[in-house]
Amino acid sequence: QSEDSDKSSAESDSETEVEQVSGYHKLLATLKASPESESEEEEDESESEEPEESEAEMDSEGSQETGEAERGEEDKDDVPEEEEVTDTAEQVLSQEQADGTDTSCDPRHGVIEEFTDVKHESEFSLETNFMEEESGDCNADKRDSNPFKQHMDKELEDKEIEKMSSLPKTSSQSQWPRVGQLIFSSTLEKHKTLKADKEVDVKQLHLHKPLESTWPKVNKQFLSSVDKPSDSPFTPLQRELFCIMNSYRDLLYPERNALTNGEEIRHAYCLHALNHVLKANAQVLSNNTKRRDRKPGTDTDDYRDQGLTRPKVLMIVPFRECALRIVHAFISLLEVNDKKKIDVSNKKRFKGEFGSDPEEKPPNLKRPEDYEAIFSGNIDDHFRIGVAILQKSMRLYAPFYSSDIIIASPLGIRTVIGAEGEKKRDFDFLSSIEILIIDQADIYLMQNWEHVLHLMKHINLLPLDSHGVDFSRVRMLNLNNWSKYYRQTLLFSALQDPQINSVFNKHCFNYAGQVAVRNMPLTGSISHVVVQLPHVFRRLEAESVTSVIDSRFQFFIDKVLPEYRDAIMSHTLIYVPSYFDYVRLRNYFKKEDLNFTHICEYTKKAAVCRARRFFLKGEKQFLLFTERFHFYKRYTIKGIRNLIFYELPTYSHFYSEICNMLKATDSGVDATWTCTVLYSKYDAQKLAAVVGIDRTAQMLQSKKNVHLFVTGEN
Repeated sequence: QSEDSDKSSAESDSETEVEQVSGYHKLLATLKASPESESEEEEDESESEEPEESEAEMDSEGSQETGEAERGEEDKDDVPEEEEVTDTAEQVLSQEQADGTDTSCDPRHGVIEEFTDVKHESEFSLETNFMEEESGDCNADKRDSNPFKQHMDKELEDKEIEKMSSLPKTSSQSQWPRVGQLIFSSTLEKHKTLKADKEVDVKQLHLHKPLESTWPKVNKQFLSSVDKPSDSPFTPLQRELFCIMNSYRDLLYPERNALTNGEEIRHAYCLHALNHVLKANAQVLSNNTKRRDRKPGTDTDDYRDQGLTRPKVLMIVPFRECALRIVHAFISLLEVNDKKKIDVSNKKRFKGEFGSDPEEKPPNLKRPEDYEAIFSGNIDDHFRIGVAILQKSMRLYAPFYSSDIIIASPLGIRTVIGAEGEKKRDFDFLSSIEILIIDQADIYLMQNWEHVLHLMKHINLLPLDSHGVDFSRVRMLNLNNWSKYYRQTLLFSALQDPQINSVFNKHCFNYAGQVAVRNMPLTGSISHVVVQLPHVFRRLEAESVTSVIDSRFQFFIDKVLPEYRDAIMSHTLIYVPSYFDYVRLRNYFKKEDLNFTHICEYTKKAAVCRARRFFLKGEKQFLLFTERFHFYKRYTIKGIRNLIFYELPTYSHFYSEICNMLKATDSGVDATWTCTVLYSKYDAQKLAAVVGIDRTAQMLQSKKNVHLFVTGEN
């Protein structure tokens, strides 16, 4: 296993490559050579995210080349955008074999064989174990007010299913003290309005043992020092989010912040997921005992307590470090005290494969705090692991069909699901997922959003094989293929984005309804620009969302670019969020023989150094610069005098970060600095995040260009 294969970069953000299968192994590719690819678009391997030299060293030609397998951005490697290709299964296999984890076969062949724990199978089997007397809580789950029982035991009627499939949702708004504005939506009759609990008594949450006693201790780290011991064991944010989670409604929370609330949110959904699994398993074990002791001839239809396959919770996270923290949270929540340690199988192996060596972190790297928070620990993004929990034990690396919880990255789950037409693929284990948690969804926009969409298309489908299930124990909702109407989806993101909203609106069918947090930014990231800079927002017109890509390109080459062709407008950086827009612009610039250089997520380190130096010295008039390169590297680009945002950034704080790069060059010509931003009416969310909601409303009503001047005092 390779712990050096941590650092991840981006996959191309293709709107067209629906079935793209890729291995994008970042630094990993620098350790083991993988086959050379024919084109930039073919392989989604990005530039190694290895420790960079200081900025001064990066500006020199002599930076080291470390044998990356990624493509360089030399002209000979440039390929027209029409020649996009998707990876073949053989390429994926070769990429898989380059992975440093313990893999002995193609993990796309249905069975995950990196390493699976087989020796503890009977110990963790739900079929052959029984409820221990002392573990209790088998009677507690009979309580009518228990949210788990209420949600899973509700019997939907055919007409209700038809209603959910055909009718639009009705929505209502509510304002909560901490999370702000909520949009409740549901197709079925309006449920009773959910109100935020001001005080939460742990005993009223119907938490399974031992969570009632362990949660206050585990969560103590997030509670304010001014809180009294008698106060709620939840932070105000956790209290409101858990109130929604525990109601089994779907949740979209787009204000997750790796620096501030990321960990408290992680602990809240870990509590909910673990509570669900413990209750579900306790119900099965309790019924096992009843079936064993029942009189012959008794009706067995009372014991329908499980799905068609065992996995109940799927947790999608971007990096191994996230999986490590989740498992640590589970262990902490299951251990009542130091004397009652739970037995965790394969803990040492897990720590080795998912942990990181603190000594590997290079010194003296100056990166923003949010970068350090996101990219801490082991950030390999190709992994999956099954977790089984039974009473007082936890089994890591459980085979998927013997797991209660699956923790995986989008790429890790994608390579198991496979693609249509392949002989060896497997997604039956997703058939009975009851809780889907997608954390840090915004990062998948920087990786490959297609993997998320591919997962959503394959979750809660009827399995192709029975996998040894006892059909007399399967809930009718699963047999009726209604699992998706009972699945709860929890989506956490750092930003509001149309693609994330689309998944929430089009792929979440929970009969209990959906809750989305919708707060509008009042100021916007433009207030964090510290250089005196005129900002010109130029509106382009487009007839539809699909036509805006072509409209933007035409607007740029017809109206914007001619103003910058003059040599006096040198040192112009063009910030391009979409990789495919970048390819299109690069090809156009070459065709027009413009004096430019370019940096993207696939650029080799030496080529990056050259491009930065040429741009700083003015030898190249334009620099095409992708958003993903900035996301994964955060280099300061020196020599900028003119900025063009080809499209508003995905992350609003990137706007101020890029603008503030102008101060990196102390040339005394700041009076000539310019910043031009292209936007359309379809960019309302991104625009509001940059300029604030009030300005956005004015700008969308007016069809004129908007000039804003931001002083250094803002």
